[in-house]
Amino acid sequence: MLSQTTDSHPSEFDLPPSSRNALRKHLRQLRCALSARDQEQASASLALNLLKNPDLYRAKHIAIYLPNDGEIDPHPYMAMARARSKEVHFYLPVLHPIHPGRLVFSPYYDGIELTANRFGIPEPAFSKGLRRPAWALDAVMFPLVGFDANGGRLGMGGGFYDRTFAFTRLRPRLAPKLIGLAHNFQKVDKLPIEPWDVPLHSVVTDSQVYRVK
Repeated sequence: MLSQTTDSHPSEFDLPPSSRNALRKHLRQLRCALSARDQEQASASLALNLLKNPDLYRAKHIAIYLPNDGEIDPHPYMAMARARSKEVHFYLPVLHPIHPGRLVFSPYYDGIELTANRFGIPEPAFSKGLRRPAWALDAVMFPLVGFDANGGRLGMGGGFYDRTFAFTRLRPRLAPKLIGLAHNFQKVDKLPIEPWDVPLHSVVTDSQVYRVK
């Protein structure tokens, strides 16, 4: 179950999901309707909440993502973390060319060349020498479409993160801290927890930090 560590947000809503697809479409429409200014403010607030998240206190190797489809942007946090410590390194997910449905992680820095993958999302070139395996990361941030107070979550439906981090069920000591990011209005009343869903350590939004018990 998720425990709330900051004050509640008045724009939360409860939406009984009649189906995952219908709920996914609804929440994506809501976040895509945000103005550029709203997105900027939400991302700045997200960064401050991430800085307070104990899951990141000692993290030096952190995977983030390039925001797409109205997703909340982790880049302001990245800038703040780099300003705070030169020992922090960031990585982007890359579609694995040999193992379908899985991800590897490549270093992310200013000026790196990015190429759109088959989903149209920019990513670094796959490099065997530079890539970092999932188990070698300290923390992983990934976007959520929806989440609830019991640890249920809703993604885009591809299952990439669940397959990539499935090993954490058998070897939890090797697990990086898995942190879902979302706008706080993406919190819903209840979501089913599927057997293949990899548990999160926390969910961080623009107004709250939710810890998984």
